[in-house]
Amino acid sequence: MKSNAGFAFLRLIRWPNLLFIALTQWLFYYCILLPSFYNAIPPRENILKPDDCLLLIISSILIAAAGYIINDYFDLRIDRINKPEKIVVEKIIKRRWAIIWHWILSSLGVIIGFYLSWKLRNIFIGLSNLACVLLLWFYSTTFKKKLLLGNILISFLTAWVILVMYLCEFHVHRFINPEYHASLSRVYKFAILYASFAFIISLVREVVKDMEDLEGDARYGRRTMPVVWGMNASRLFAATWLMMLLIALVGIQFYILQYRWWLVVVFSTLFVILPVLRVILKIYKANDSADFHKLSGMIKAIMLMGILSMILLKIYTSWIE
Repeated sequence: MKSNAGFAFLRLIRWPNLLFIALTQWLFYYCILLPSFYNAIPPRENILKPDDCLLLIISSILIAAAGYIINDYFDLRIDRINKPEKIVVEKIIKRRWAIIWHWILSSLGVIIGFYLSWKLRNIFIGLSNLACVLLLWFYSTTFKKKLLLGNILISFLTAWVILVMYLCEFHVHRFINPEYHASLSRVYKFAILYASFAFIISLVREVVKDMEDLEGDARYGRRTMPVVWGMNASRLFAATWLMMLLIALVGIQFYILQYRWWLVVVFSTLFVILPVLRVILKIYKANDSADFHKLSGMIKAIMLMGILSMILLKIYTSWIE
């Protein structure tokens, strides 16, 4: 019985998604942030050390896990319609324990954030972790019921997984140092690039998930896009954002060709650009919940491939001055 509860708890906190968060932050640190400082001429020292990066990853995982718990806590009635076979709260783990675990994990995440704020002399880290906890709470209770607001919030928090790496490196006194600023600006550019990708792909996935959950959302009065605007408008919305992403990705490929980063171009074309095009075509062919569930999985795979491209960027660090 305890074993079943343990597996149920891992399902509740979406452990694959937590691994994805950890992978994203670890890759950005080792493939983008460190090379931007240590391959510069002369080499420059960054603020965020490996031990601190590990603490940041742990705090991100704890806060995300708490967010998944509170989301399922408040979504129990709708989940009985949309995905009854996946219910954990109340069915295996009591609601009281779910809320207790939410506060334990959230508190630990915030405490670690403020510890890093004290250690790195950067108050924004702790405040941002606290803000994420509050936003996830209000998302589950209020924002996800509003048209587009919940989708945008979750997409922003997905992008924040990357942006917080830049925030941790930021320091007011060292920011005015021209040499330090040169390296930090490169980190900022890559952070914006990957965060924008994460935001768009996450926004599309949220809309696709809403199309998958149309029946339950409509029954309980949620104002999601498919409920308010209809399925055709939702398809058009998702396809439009994907087309914008596709155009941006193709433009980036032409830009980096001047550096002859052939591996990045080939990888991005095969595992990001072409799959995005495939999703655009399949959005208009999807008709039922199972179709949209598959699309959601495809979009998640595209996000993973986009994040893995950081490994290839590390190979081409000789361009840094």
